[in-house]
Amino acid sequence: MHADLSRLTFRPERRYSAVVAQQGRVQLDADINEQTAIQLHQARTLAADLIGRHGGPRDAAGFKIDYVGGKHDIDTLLIHGGRYYVDGILLDATRPAPGVPVTDDDAEEQDTAVPPAHWTYWDQPDGFRDPEKPGDRLPSPAQTPFLVYLQVWERTVSAAEDPALREVALGAAMPDTAARLKVVWQVLPLSLAALDIEEADPSREVVRAAFDKWAQKQATPTARLAARSERPDHADEDPCLVKPDARYRGQENQLYRVEVHAGGEAEDATFKWSRENGSVVFPVDELDGTWVQLASLGHDDKLDLDVGDHVELTDTAYASRLEPLPLLRVEELDLPGRRVRLSAEPDPAVGRLPHLNPFLRRWDHHGGPKRKGRTTALKGGAVPVSEGEWVPLEDGVEVYFAKGGGYRTGDHWIIPARTATGGVEWPTDAAGRPLLQGPTGVVRGFAPLALVKGEGGTVDLRLAFNPLAGSIPAADEATLAVEEQARREEQRAEDPSGGRSQTTAEAEAAAEGDE
Repeated sequence: MHADLSRLTFRPERRYSAVVAQQGRVQLDADINEQTAIQLHQARTLAADLIGRHGGPRDAAGFKIDYVGGKHDIDTLLIHGGRYYVDGILLDATRPAPGVPVTDDDAEEQDTAVPPAHWTYWDQPDGFRDPEKPGDRLPSPAQTPFLVYLQVWERTVSAAEDPALREVALGAAMPDTAARLKVVWQVLPLSLAALDIEEADPSREVVRAAFDKWAQKQATPTARLAARSERPDHADEDPCLVKPDARYRGQENQLYRVEVHAGGEAEDATFKWSRENGSVVFPVDELDGTWVQLASLGHDDKLDLDVGDHVELTDTAYASRLEPLPLLRVEELDLPGRRVRLSAEPDPAVGRLPHLNPFLRRWDHHGGPKRKGRTTALKGGAVPVSEGEWVPLEDGVEVYFAKGGGYRTGDHWIIPARTATGGVEWPTDAAGRPLLQGPTGVVRGFAPLALVKGEGGTVDLRLAFNPLAGSIPAADEATLAVEEQARREEQRAEDPSGGRSQTTAEAEAAAEGDE
């Protein structure tokens, strides 16, 4: 998550069930966030164990898909409301009703039109599909049948992207407070060829099995990274020593974030890094060519912009699409006007719509790593991935990409660096060698929704579960009689006299004997 954090401490393999606060101690963001992570992990694991990898309540299952051909318009899908679970994560496709504005007394009757009961493929809240992009369009009728599936993941939203998160009572000079994690769901098409299905009319079982195989590959990252701190070449010239054998030479504690920018194989992939976990962002007020007017230039020297910084101009739509955009370099600052001039004009598809809350995100690499006195050239403003060797970031922090990895845009690793130890926090073996780790995120979930064969020919692939609770059945007469007889026999066993006095009971027994 892109947020101003000290570190992330949740590790499911440690089997912690709760965070226990102690009196008189410092409160840290990491402890609070770990408690949240523990509860989410428990709740989602329980839901997935009971429901399965995906499914919805039988009477309220969401994401029913209808295909609508574009006779006079572009093809689309209808996404019906309701709830659905993917990997234990609750999704709700119910479309919220719009608010009703207050009108003047003498105005006409207020508009009470009923909103659509469903989303469409083009207006789904986190899809941000563009009809002008051929890759975003649904397959043509000649390419049917095709699969419609659900992709689910989470991303961080800060006050730069959602101004409503900021408490205005704190004043404009104060930083924002907490960020949010947002569940992103996207309904997307997939050809049968991508699933290695050659049948023209496959059954539900064949499609589900092929999709499960495909989804497993998509959800399992193959990139591996290790991190360490090594004593840099300039260490002896640095007067700000932490201790003589210090390897991390930064003057402050940092949370480094190494994030894949452009995905693919190693020869095509690039990465970017931040010493602030990618949390330094600047809301954009206006774009004018290469000039960008910002709401603020930062709160201090540590969290501001400077000439030479690389920035990423993005907005809600592109942040949800997980697609790389060129990283641009800050060439000039206009402090009184709160403007920066970038090395090139931003992509015309991003940052032009105010309701998408565009913002700049700062990254902290100024150039590629130095090797044998030469600096590696950047590619699209990002650092090329180099496998099988230690790549220096700064101040002794180095990363290592394992050979043969596949890289996905957005996947990232978190590396805490601490001045107290002069090193980074990273798992090692018994000999102290750094261990290769998969990405911290992005964690993706997938579920098949429908097989589209054309208009009126949609095959539902969703799964449903029944509620556990049911009505208590009424007992019949025979059952009640048996229960009453059992109760009487139990009472006789406990009290043979039936509650009578001993003398009376003995007299009755003697009379029965005389007879």
